[in-house]
Amino acid sequence: MTDRPATKGRRLMRLAGMTARVATGYTTSRVKSVFQSKEAAERDRARAHEQAGELIAQTLGELKGAVMKVGQMASIAGDLLPKELQDALGALQREAPPMAFEVIAEQIEKELGAPPPALFQRFETEPFASASIGQVHRARTDDGREVVVKVQYPGVDAAVDSDLAHLKIALRASGLVKVKRKALDDVFAELRARLHEELDYCNEADNVRLFADYYRDDPGVVVPEVVGERSSQRVLTLTYEPGRHISELQEFSQDLRNAIGAALFRVLADQIFSLKILHADPNPGNFAFREDGSVVLYDFGCVKHLDPTIIDAYKDTIRAGFAEDYAGVEDGLVRLGARNLEGPKVPLDYYKPWRDIFMRPLLGDEPYDFGRSQLQQDAIKLVPGFLTKYLKSFQPPVELVFLDRVVVGHYGNLRKLGARAQYRPLLELHLAG
Repeated sequence: MTDRPATKGRRLMRLAGMTARVATGYTTSRVKSVFQSKEAAERDRARAHEQAGELIAQTLGELKGAVMKVGQMASIAGDLLPKELQDALGALQREAPPMAFEVIAEQIEKELGAPPPALFQRFETEPFASASIGQVHRARTDDGREVVVKVQYPGVDAAVDSDLAHLKIALRASGLVKVKRKALDDVFAELRARLHEELDYCNEADNVRLFADYYRDDPGVVVPEVVGERSSQRVLTLTYEPGRHISELQEFSQDLRNAIGAALFRVLADQIFSLKILHADPNPGNFAFREDGSVVLYDFGCVKHLDPTIIDAYKDTIRAGFAEDYAGVEDGLVRLGARNLEGPKVPLDYYKPWRDIFMRPLLGDEPYDFGRSQLQQDAIKLVPGFLTKYLKSFQPPVELVFLDRVVVGHYGNLRKLGARAQYRPLLELHLAG
């Protein structure tokens, strides 16, 4: 249990101290490498990166707020961050320790004008869930509705810009990031925009209403309703929609897990290609599943509106991949902003092994067993050649930051689910449409 969030001054001191220690470690490693063999210098470099990753992850986890949220987004930064930092940041995916209830009650009274007992028939003091920027409590309204109340930690929104600025400086100073300054600046600008949206619960309430309206006639997707009279910029009250967490589905039959997997894939494809608005946080805790095969969606703070021209390029790249048209793949990557034409020229046959790995679940006629999938391990084997020859030929595409995060995240969810299916026919419908 944490008493209160760190003050702005304390956050700045902690982040500045983290940056100084990371930069010192990197500089020491660089100086030592001049006097070492190539093998010894490489071992020291890996050790320095690992220590920097652990220090950054530890500091972000203790501070909560925007920097911890970015740490939890480590999966979106696969083309920005080395394995040492990704591994350390992966620890931040676990639930954050909750704030003391007194802090939560004060925030509710400040936002809604009265303490929880005056606003709700019942309000549970123990949190239902806690995260980087706020926590959730179960409650019951005066008219008897079961609800969840999401309360933002005090001061989190005021610290976003300075938190992100310090994190970016630390990543630069650590030597962990090897992309151009503009590419890193663009990615952080996208993160900043989404985080400011996520910290505005009025914006999230609008997102909930948008998705609820879109799925109103779809029995396979459940979206909570907003309780507007108990909501504000930093407090959001929604109807409680129960379901089973993905870790609790082992007792479900394989057929039911397959049906849930198909529903999850359908939701993803539909949002990308039809709605063009993405529920952009694929954390397993943001979904629940029912025995009728339906999917419950939670947490609409991070929603990404997709550029139609980017979706057209995305479609064309997938089609080219299916057809093994590698000139088309190259063209699609250029249009998506992933291919840096200032870097070394990439031979077209370079794309084939990557295509064969990433499109494996969609190739062939037999159902693909996601529970036994090894895509990530197989892709890692190609990384040394990429780093040696073509690192400067590619760049993190800003428009795909959250799209890639969601696709990779749901691949992980299908693995946890142990789904077996061939989703290509469903995808082909969207590509044709």
